[in-house]
Amino acid sequence: MEDSEELIVRDSNGAVLKEGDAVTVIKDLKVRGSSGVIKRGTMVKNIRLTDDADEIEGKVEKSVMVLRTEFLKKA
Repeated sequence: MEDSEELIVRDSNGAVLKEGDAVTVIKDLKVRGSSGVIKRGTMVKNIRLTDDADEIEGKVEKSVMVLRTEFLKKA
């Protein structure tokens, strides 16, 4: 991959996600290593892109988590 090529990250509906976007969780997600659950409809603001096109980082309930884009939609 050349330096000029940019990683394209898409949500579950195919919308392109960028740094700082807000997304909504479309399905209840269990949190690994915890008994917690991220509820459907939870808003994650100011996301950060990772090196993987299938994952983003976002702050959920005061902790930073890596979320799969297949369970998110752009707000």
